[in-house]
Amino acid sequence: MATIAETHGLTPEQLDQLGRELDAIRQRLVDDLGQADVDYIKRVIRVQRLLEVVGRGLLFTGWIPSAWLAGTAALGFSKILDNMEIGHNLMHGQYDWTNDPALSATGFEWDSSCPGEQWRHSHNYRHHTLTNILGEDRDIGYGILRMSEAQPWTPVALANPLLAVLLAFNFDLGVMFHDVEVDRIVAGERTWQEATPVLRAGLRKAGRLAARDYLLWPLLTGPLFLSTAAADLVANTMRSLWAFMIIFCGHFPDGVEVFTPEECAAESRGHWYFRQMLGSANIDGGRLFHVLSGNLSFQIEHHLFPDIPARRYQEVAPEVKEVCRRYGLPYHTGSLTRQFGTVVRKIARLSLPFNDRPFNDRPFNDRPFNNRRRAAVRHALAATDTVAIDGELLAA
Repeated sequence: MATIAETHGLTPEQLDQLGRELDAIRQRLVDDLGQADVDYIKRVIRVQRLLEVVGRGLLFTGWIPSAWLAGTAALGFSKILDNMEIGHNLMHGQYDWTNDPALSATGFEWDSSCPGEQWRHSHNYRHHTLTNILGEDRDIGYGILRMSEAQPWTPVALANPLLAVLLAFNFDLGVMFHDVEVDRIVAGERTWQEATPVLRAGLRKAGRLAARDYLLWPLLTGPLFLSTAAADLVANTMRSLWAFMIIFCGHFPDGVEVFTPEECAAESRGHWYFRQMLGSANIDGGRLFHVLSGNLSFQIEHHLFPDIPARRYQEVAPEVKEVCRRYGLPYHTGSLTRQFGTVVRKIARLSLPFNDRPFNDRPFNDRPFNNRRRAAVRHALAATDTVAIDGELLAA
């Protein structure tokens, strides 16, 4: 079976060259890290804390509708920043080079039901090392959704749209249950005894956060108990829906590929980079949008350089896009509405049994290049001798 890299026309030598080019970009970023990066993340942390203080303060006057709305919004954005731009990125080790305990991957615990230690295992190791390898990367469908034609269809997939909605509204809890691997327990591949320590730790933290948000803070506002509890519920839902949307748009829109374990066995550094680029997608937007998304709107760059401060991704995105162009590789990007629209369509389409493919039948083999794509590939071939695209693909 031809590997997906060979299908794209890349030889092992070209993959090695691709790896060296991206390593060079990464090294340049590492060499340039400094005080500006530290100032940035500390500024974001201050803004996040200020939003929380303002939000909590406004909820003490929650009988005024405008104050309740403003307080709830401030609290929601505070939780989004803590989850996306601060927690996610710090726990990737993006600031470990500062030797500041407050900015270390292990010294930070986020406002999320999933304990940091569990998240670092399921996300940093399983997802980022085994990105989009079917059966290995548990982020493909999060154990409950069918998100690829290569995943065998079962009657459970008929509930894809309903399960996706439930996951979106409860994404924080979904992440907490991620390492429990309930689907593997049901399949008999894991025992409840093995999962119990993970589940106990997650439920313990989720319980503490729920007691804080739905009991302690509401009690402090006295007669506004229900109003404050409702505000916390809305703020937590804002965070869950936003995180679901950004993460799914970065991993599951049209064009993003999945891989077989055989295709990735003993892969080179270049092939690992290749897999990250084909297994991710970006989202277009402005500066505030990128900050609120934790710069995961540059999901391709994040998967290439997960331990580099995320604020740097926009800086190198044009270079990464140019590398993709020269090697004839897709660089998937689009507006939030476009990317999320294709995700919703995929969730609905893959709920049906006739959307089933053999493991090695790739979606891009069905779609002939359009004229613009042919022109881009020919231009790339004319501009460099490091790219070799299969002539059959050019003729498709």
